[in-house]
Amino acid sequence: MADAQISRDKLTEKLAAGVPDRSVKLAYGEKQTVGGVELVPVALVAYGFGAGDSDEYGSGGGGGGSAIPVGAYIAGDDGLHFRPNTIALLAVSIPVITALGWAISKIVKAAG
Repeated sequence: MADAQISRDKLTEKLAAGVPDRSVKLAYGEKQTVGGVELVPVALVAYGFGAGDSDEYGSGGGGGGSAIPVGAYIAGDDGLHFRPNTIALLAVSIPVITALGWAISKIVKAAG
């Protein structure tokens, strides 16, 4: 069983090592000019990896990632400003709002 755990850990490490450290480059894109305005796109970037080992089914692993555009830094006459992508920020905030609502309901039930 210990050998299976070591094998699973090594597989996860190999999967993670296969993805170069591009987090910052993915979160902050290359500077672009759109309509004469310079901007730097900003995204929320996440990766996940997993591995498993079973006597019955064998071993395997995989991983994935996602990038959600959350806005852009835009150059203006008075400096750099962040302009959010409202729809993406709302979508990203749904789990936080849900967890907050659940916690408040539990507090109210416990107090009453």
